[in-house]
Amino acid sequence: MANLFRIASACLALLLINSTASAQEAAGMSLDAVGKGIGAGLVILGAGLGIGKIGGMAVEAMSRQPEAAGGIQTGMIIAAALIEGATFFALILIGFLM
Repeated sequence: MANLFRIASACLALLLINSTASAQEAAGMSLDAVGKGIGAGLVILGAGLGIGKIGGMAVEAMSRQPEAAGGIQTGMIIAAALIEGATFFALILIGFLM
């Protein structure tokens, strides 16, 4: 988890430096594609971690209480769909804002 925090911090620093560097560089050269790629990667990483956590905990809960598996699975699918929706929204914003 500490490595993930370091990587996320480095990516955030790169994104913050990107806006300053873009203002100083010559016309025609742009790092917008790099910023978009890093932003999209962070969004996908967060969604993957969230859905993985939900899936793991749901399987663990179903193994403890098999009689409640239907309700747990329904809740898991709804939560995963909400995470996916937020992910798509963030990716669309990254595409339009940069």
